[in-house]
Amino acid sequence: MKRLLTTLGLATALAAGMASFASAQDGDPVKIAIVHGLSGSPLEAFSKQTSAGFNLGLEYATGGTMSVKGRKIEVIEKDTQFKPDVARSVLAEAYGDDGVLIAVGGTSSGVTTAMLPVAAEYERILLVEPAVADSLTGESSNRYVFKTSRNSSMDMQAQAKALKPDENLYVATLAEDYAFGKDGIAAFKKALEGSGAHVVAEEYVPLKTTDYTAVGERLFNALKDQPGRKVILIYVAGSGDPMGALVGMDPTRYNIEISTGGHILAVLPTYKRVPGMEGAIYYYYELPKNPINDWLVAEHQKRFDAPPDFFTAGGMAAALAIAKALETADEWDTETLISTMEGMSWETPKGTMTFRPEDHQALQSMYHFKIKVDDNVKWAIPELVREIKADEMDIPIGRNNQQ
Repeated sequence: MKRLLTTLGLATALAAGMASFASAQDGDPVKIAIVHGLSGSPLEAFSKQTSAGFNLGLEYATGGTMSVKGRKIEVIEKDTQFKPDVARSVLAEAYGDDGVLIAVGGTSSGVTTAMLPVAAEYERILLVEPAVADSLTGESSNRYVFKTSRNSSMDMQAQAKALKPDENLYVATLAEDYAFGKDGIAAFKKALEGSGAHVVAEEYVPLKTTDYTAVGERLFNALKDQPGRKVILIYVAGSGDPMGALVGMDPTRYNIEISTGGHILAVLPTYKRVPGMEGAIYYYYELPKNPINDWLVAEHQKRFDAPPDFFTAGGMAAALAIAKALETADEWDTETLISTMEGMSWETPKGTMTFRPEDHQALQSMYHFKIKVDDNVKWAIPELVREIKADEMDIPIGRNNQQ
C-alpha cells in the first residue's frame, strides 16, 4: 500500500518495510524537511543560503502566516554531513519518524544521488535543491523526485551560447571528478554539437584540490598550438581557486582565455582578475526584474545586511513551488501532489519556472553576463548581456515519469 498523506495531517510512519497510512488530527502542522549538508564541506555555504531562501519563500508565499489552508508549516532541518550513507539515513528518518510530507535537498550532487531511492521506498516527494547534476532527474531517478535547481545542461548550454562557438573555437575543460563535473562537461560537449567548435582536452580533478600546477600545464599544452580562439572552460564548484591558479600561470602568453560560469558572492571578488570575461550564470541579484526578486533583495538586505545570493534564490523557488502545490492540490496525498506538480508553472525570483512532466526538471532562464570591475564594489559584477530563456535551450529529458 502506498504511504498516503491525507489533508487531515501527518503521523509517524510504521516500521521500515511495512505498509502505512499516515494521518493526524486537524490543525496539526504540515512538516517539510530540508535535508542537506551543514558540516564537513566547503559547500556548507550553499546549504545555508538554501535554508535562508526557503524560509523567506514560505514567508512570501503565505503573506507571513507560515500557513497554507489553515495548516501551519513546520520546517525541519537534517544534516547529511555530505556523506551518502548519512543522507540516506536522515532522509528515511524524516519520512518515517518525523512524518514529513515533502523533503527538500540536498547540496552535493553525489550525496543527493544516494537519496533518490529513499524517496521511492517511502513513496514521498523529494524536491531537489540546490544539487545540479543532470543525472538527478535521469535514469537512476524516480517519479517521486522533482527538481527546482537548474541542471548541468542548462549551465552548459547557456555557457556555450555565451562563448558564441564556431569552427574557430578550441576549448579545454577543467572540472571536478564527480557527478557535477562529469555531467557538466558532457552537457557542454553536447551543447557544442553542430557548431564546429573543438574540445581538445578534458581534465578532472579530485574534490578539494588546491594545487592546479600540473593540470594547468596540461591544459596549456593542449591549447597553445591550436590555430583559432583558445579557451579554458572551468566548471568547478568547491575545490580551491582554479581560476586564480590558471590566471597566475599567465595563459595570455599563449593567447588563451579563461571562461567560467557565475558563482556565489563570496567567490565573485576573484573574478576581478578576468575583466570582460563572458559566461553564464544561474542568478545574480541585480539581473532578474520582477516583484518577487525585488522583495527578496529588499528583505534580505534589511535582515542580513547583504544581497541574496545564488542559492538563496533557489531555496525561495523551492518554497514557492511547494506552497503553490499545497494551495492547488485538492488532497495532500503523494499521488495528488505529483499530478498537481507535473506541468505546474509558478513564479520565482528568476521569473516563471515550470516542472517538465516527463522528468520533473524545472525549466527556467539563465543569464549571459560580462564581468565588470568597479573599484567601489568588493566583488566583480556579472553585468547582464541578455536573459537566455528556457525555450532557447534544448534540455535533454532525463527519465520517463512512470519510473
